[in-house]
Amino acid sequence: MKYKGFRIKVLPEDKNFLGLENKYSGFESSKIVILPCPYEKTTSYGRGTARGPEAILQASHYVEFFDEETLKEICFSFGIATLKPPEFRNLGGRKAIDYIYNVIKSLISLNKFVVTLGGEHSISSATFKAHYESYGNLSLLHFDAHSDLRDSYQGSKYSHACFAARIAEYTTNITQIGIRAQCREEHDLIKESGINTYYAHYIRSRGFKQELINEIISTLNDNVYITFDVDYFDPSIMPSTGTPEPNGFYWDETMRFIREVSTQRKIVGFDVVELSPVKNLNFPNYLTAKLIYRMLNYIF
Repeated sequence: MKYKGFRIKVLPEDKNFLGLENKYSGFESSKIVILPCPYEKTTSYGRGTARGPEAILQASHYVEFFDEETLKEICFSFGIATLKPPEFRNLGGRKAIDYIYNVIKSLISLNKFVVTLGGEHSISSATFKAHYESYGNLSLLHFDAHSDLRDSYQGSKYSHACFAARIAEYTTNITQIGIRAQCREEHDLIKESGINTYYAHYIRSRGFKQELINEIISTLNDNVYITFDVDYFDPSIMPSTGTPEPNGFYWDETMRFIREVSTQRKIVGFDVVELSPVKNLNFPNYLTAKLIYRMLNYIF
């Protein structure tokens, strides 16, 4: 199937998300679409994010269909189609971002809930823009150790360190969670623009409890798009990422927060980025796959 220049082809059972058989992973019959996006051009420390999507898909075959917390099996109720990754060839910078944007916009127009697997974080300027133009009253909920608000980095305005700055050019309805590394430029932009940034040290000082959770959610509009950089997690449970930062967050507190967001707001799409798989270290890949499926069970 070809749609607006993008060839839609689903991955087979042995390569798709969760290892779903055809009747639960066909494109036409599935509400949810997984788009692997192995784009990596600007990573600046640890590399390997281009291998992230495939590692997530492989690990997902060991995630149980039945979610013990929500008591759901949304893969059977809604269907999850996993698409063949876009081919970037020599595309980079603005051209790559525009290409990803067009693919996501096309999938949204077909009434699909899109989950994008990165790749580096620069792709999120494209995924969010596609949703921003498709859904009114949209906020960005940004999980990360870094603000990614530099105007440019290492000569590129489309670096992984700049994706949020590109979004802030047309909306500052951005809420950041877990930030614990930034430059002065980013700090000043947050103050000037009114971006809602909840630093890790602030969350830890107050405790990630219901009062703070409600405060954070109050900054969000009715519709929410989530971008989740796995370096938000503490390096003790997520070492497989380019720039791990100390004082990160853990599974239970994060799931409680996302579940509350899904209860109080409508999550319209999300991406998970910056996994850099480490050979013979499978747990971070599995954690990321389970994160994606748990989020889907909360949302649906």
